[in-house]
Amino acid sequence: MANIKSAKKRIRQTRVRTLRNRIRKTMVRTAIRRFEDALNRGDLEAAEMALRFCYARLDRAAQKGAIHRNNASRRKSRLAHRFQKAKQAAS
Repeated sequence: MANIKSAKKRIRQTRVRTLRNRIRKTMVRTAIRRFEDALNRGDLEAAEMALRFCYARLDRAAQKGAIHRNNASRRKSRLAHRFQKAKQAAS
């Protein structure tokens, strides 16, 4: 355990930031899960809306530093690719 006042403050700050980042990452995973569910159901309209929501969640998480911006970009690219494949298969 830290003895110095500034180190104790750092511990408190880290705890709060970790919780915030965990919430943001959970929101990203939930958005992706909803997209995948819509895609598996074959509901392309709902999947497209969920994809947009995923983009927003990923961008926000990257902006806030919960995930790296390249990680967000890679995930968005993979989700878009899956959506396009499903769209082509449906038509």
